[in-house]
Amino acid sequence: LQKMGIKGLSKVIADFSPNAITERTMNSFFGRTIAIDASMSLYQFLIAIRQDGSQLSAESGETTSHLIGMFYRTIRMVENGIKPVYVFDGKPPVLKSDELDKRTERRTEAEEKYADAVQAGDSEAINKFSRRLTKVSKEHVDECKRLLKLMGIPYIEAPCEAEAQCAALVKAKKVFAAATEDMDTLTFGSDIMLRYLTFSEAKKMPIKEFRFDDVLHGLNMTHEEFVDFCILLGCDYCPTIKGVGPKKAYDLIKQYRNLEVIVEKLDKKKYPIPENWQYKAVRKLFLEPEVIDCNTIELTWKDPDEQGLITFLVNEKNFGHNRVVNGCAKLLSARRSSTQGRIDSFFTVLVTKKKRPADEGSSKATAKKGKGKK
Repeated sequence: LQKMGIKGLSKVIADFSPNAITERTMNSFFGRTIAIDASMSLYQFLIAIRQDGSQLSAESGETTSHLIGMFYRTIRMVENGIKPVYVFDGKPPVLKSDELDKRTERRTEAEEKYADAVQAGDSEAINKFSRRLTKVSKEHVDECKRLLKLMGIPYIEAPCEAEAQCAALVKAKKVFAAATEDMDTLTFGSDIMLRYLTFSEAKKMPIKEFRFDDVLHGLNMTHEEFVDFCILLGCDYCPTIKGVGPKKAYDLIKQYRNLEVIVEKLDKKKYPIPENWQYKAVRKLFLEPEVIDCNTIELTWKDPDEQGLITFLVNEKNFGHNRVVNGCAKLLSARRSSTQGRIDSFFTVLVTKKKRPADEGSSKATAKKGKGKK
């Protein structure tokens, strides 16, 4: 998987703060500006692999899954009255280097298993390991930025982690919500986080809206305590304390309220603290992340450049001419009608069971400009 986020967090929230999660349909975000974790979306588009394990590609053999996904999913959002802003990852934080090394090791292992699966003709294993080998490249990112510019959709290049910048945009009231599969967007303090927004309609996944205030209320924690709790659960930036699972982590935070006291009081023989455990630096990274000052960001949506899109998608990437022209027409039409704004009382909430258990793996990614109305 491309990103981990916070291990087991969605299950903890479903168990302790079920009222913090609401299932919604896309049209309930009509008139809303939403910041989207671009790298996470691209990863999802790239793993939308055919049954034989191959990706969608142009005649030249180049992969086009990322462009197809971004073009059509963005149009679908815009048609539902959403004003999307894509946020791209910058450089990874230094604290993430150990996690990135581990991913490289897992990738090498997956390459070997993929080769074995191909030799054995095992289509299920081929599909499984080809997904694990999927990586968002600089070329994928650059092509998607070019596509968004031609579509008239704004994007931001974060100095560091995209989900931290998304959370900052929500907190600054520049956007209504952050859309990602990375649960640490909540740890960065995003007031509202959406999961499954950019999933395909075929998956029939209702969008899950997480409200941070309700998460904290259900867990009876402050933001600072929640950050320490997430570090105990397991994040991308430091190892966990062996033997401390979600239940133990929750009990420790309830009893001692912060990691300093936990480190002091914990039975080190039973629960060995990792060597040189940099939890203070990780806490600072979550509470004071490296982001662009949102007051300097102006978001602007423009009309699509039809000729530019035809040149790029049809001539260079072998998209069907009519589909691109129709896509442009939909973008233009949606831009014309989006000026109507939103009526807050007009929204759709799907019936949700109060204690719907989230699947354990769901906290992991299964997949990584103008002022918006709040």
